[in-house]
Amino acid sequence: MATCTEESTQAMMKGALTFKILAECPVSKARVASMTLPHHTVDTPVFMPVGTQGTLKGITSQQLVHLDCQIMLGNTYHLGNRPGCEVMEKVGGLHKFMSWDRGLLTDSGGFQMVSLLKLAEITEEGVRFQSPHDDSMMLLTPEHSIQIQNTIGADIIMQLDDVVHVKTTGARVEEAMWRSVRWLDRCMGAHTRPQAQNLFGIIQGGLQEDLRRKCVEAMVARDLPGYAVGGLSGGEAKDSFWRIVTLCTSLLPRNKPRYIMGVGFPVDLVVCSALGADMYDCVYPTRTGRFGVALVSWGQVDLKKREFASDFEPIDKNCPCVACTNHSRAYIHSLMTQKETVACNLVSLHNVCYMLSMMRDLRLSIMEGRFPTFVREFMIQLYPDGAYEQWVVNALDSVNIHLLESP
Repeated sequence: MATCTEESTQAMMKGALTFKILAECPVSKARVASMTLPHHTVDTPVFMPVGTQGTLKGITSQQLVHLDCQIMLGNTYHLGNRPGCEVMEKVGGLHKFMSWDRGLLTDSGGFQMVSLLKLAEITEEGVRFQSPHDDSMMLLTPEHSIQIQNTIGADIIMQLDDVVHVKTTGARVEEAMWRSVRWLDRCMGAHTRPQAQNLFGIIQGGLQEDLRRKCVEAMVARDLPGYAVGGLSGGEAKDSFWRIVTLCTSLLPRNKPRYIMGVGFPVDLVVCSALGADMYDCVYPTRTGRFGVALVSWGQVDLKKREFASDFEPIDKNCPCVACTNHSRAYIHSLMTQKETVACNLVSLHNVCYMLSMMRDLRLSIMEGRFPTFVREFMIQLYPDGAYEQWVVNALDSVNIHLLESP
């Protein structure tokens, strides 16, 4: 039996989040929910664009509001370096600093253990980084990660977890999983703003189902406001990817948000939503946009190609974004090939608009009871010859959406 102190701590950690399921697909595991946060109410499933240092590259906060973006990301490691906690504390947090009054989630900095591994040393104490900015050393402990995130003031903050490359095998995977559980306890102990910020745990365990089960059991026992599935989208086989996703969504609480970290390809969002996931994030739309590649329902349009030099159609005639309603492919091609920065802005805006619009359509299909039809129509646009990737077929078959059936 929990003591009064333990019960009080558990109540505090539930945080400032209300998650209300509005509709569930009777065929698959897909659902629509309303997630109320201190700064905004977010409709899920939701794609969250990544603004690593307080902005999506080349896009203003006002442009994001115009696209009706409900929640975006910032990164603790980078914001902790620049502009730093002192500036954040003086201004009153990242919302005020970037003039953003909607939802905000901050990653813990743990992903940098993988992406900056040459600069990091991982111990039980934390992660010692060499700053890529000035070569100085920075020790990121669970306590320090939470301290920075408390100062940044995001609606959702992430625990510091021990991240290993998804292809890592052996004892290191289990070590990282149990360390993530221990670090979660330290994060909970350091969290000073549970009534204003929601701490999420991150499920680890690599591609080993037994470790994922143990991690879910341990972290769900902490009764947090929400949970993320980490350590995926790192180059693993897609058939392994979806199996871990559906395992975790089946084990995690029904009444709390389930966040699949680092997922951003449109097909992945549709499949993972069918498997019961609620939240996603990725730099994919803006990074792709900066290279002149526009996302469309039939795949991609590489606007740098010469074939678009005299194409006066919009990127997508059905898209309401500023690029599609005001400019042609030829104009954007001209800007892109001349390396005009406004081209990056236009294509990035289009890509974010595409992702947000796709997720709105996905949610509406669940609300209207036609999600399986939405999935089939989405897939046939993306694979007009019907040559679906096998992992997509397998994943959707597992939730009773069969792409290969005759209509």
